[in-house]
Amino acid sequence: MFQFLLIIIYLAFISLGLPDAILGAAWPSMYQGFSVPVSYAGILSMLCSGCTILSSLLSDRLTRRFGTGKVTAFSVFLTALGLFGFSVSNSFWALCLWSLPFGLGAGSVDAALNNYVALHYASRHMSWLHCMWGIGASLGPYVMSYALTGGQGWHMGYRYIALLQFALTALMVFSLPLWKKGGPREEGGKTARARALTLGQIWKLPGAREVMVTFFCYCSLEQTAGLWASSYLVLRHGMGAETAAGFASLFFLGITAGRALSGFLTLKLSDLQMIRLGQGILLIGALLLLFSFGPGSALAGFGLMGLGCAPIYPSVLHSTPDYFGPERSQAMIGVQMASAYVGTSLMPPLFGLIANHISAALLPVYLLLLWCLMTYMHARLIKKLHKG
Repeated sequence: MFQFLLIIIYLAFISLGLPDAILGAAWPSMYQGFSVPVSYAGILSMLCSGCTILSSLLSDRLTRRFGTGKVTAFSVFLTALGLFGFSVSNSFWALCLWSLPFGLGAGSVDAALNNYVALHYASRHMSWLHCMWGIGASLGPYVMSYALTGGQGWHMGYRYIALLQFALTALMVFSLPLWKKGGPREEGGKTARARALTLGQIWKLPGAREVMVTFFCYCSLEQTAGLWASSYLVLRHGMGAETAAGFASLFFLGITAGRALSGFLTLKLSDLQMIRLGQGILLIGALLLLFSFGPGSALAGFGLMGLGCAPIYPSVLHSTPDYFGPERSQAMIGVQMASAYVGTSLMPPLFGLIANHISAALLPVYLLLLWCLMTYMHARLIKKLHKG
């Protein structure tokens, strides 16, 4: 039964990825119908991110009170509700309203599931689960494209994905008894009995600030590279926009393939070794991007950066119970998720200002600065907790 629960969690991670990229895919078909500027997509993104940060910070309290299974099921329901709301919206302000349940659901389920896997499953599953998220994130735009090219409109694209999320909600409700048998640290165990930590208490924990900055930098780097890769190839190397859009996906393919491979490598390497391996490959990719003399080396740089990113995020998450203790892991993963979303909300737009006012060619420098701070803060974390 424990393995059946793992299958459900794998399906949940695919489903989690499905909605993440569809706003970008659908927005060119949406904004003109609402008579709003193209930049208003940023408003929806910020609303979703703000709610996601809030629910991530509340995940420790909610999970201790209701348990991982119930929090996950309700969070998926909120996500499905938000997506369905998008599918029936006929004004921009309605989209803003439905962004709230969508964002609230995304943060809680992300933190709850990641903590559950970190506590109860081997490191390889964390890598493969995040690979499944990448598959879901890749499939989402294809679902939207199917609806658009079939003449059904973006409303139906959102509705298809909403229906999939409602189906997952039903599956999660059906599986609720399994979560209680997930292990000694779940309901009724040490984690459930301990009191939830406040943000002030978390901030004072040894290593908490370091791991929060590590997550902030990693997710800022990943999101900035993914968002600006295509523009960099066009503006720095003169590649055609259509060609650049296709080749920029090498970064995400590198992450997805790398996480599939990382699952096997974790059989031989520890979480710390996986993180350092990823940091090394990421540095090589960024340097290749910095010193590239043509589009070929730039593409190789983006591909290597994707491979380097692959093991870092899941390995840091999986090591959280070891670093901070099982009774604190939900609180720590919650603030790590919040730090990640703050980074993805702020740092890619900041580079947009740099590209607009100075040059898009500074992308490798920007990414390297984030890499340096991420690597330094993770080294401080290891030293402070004496885990090296």
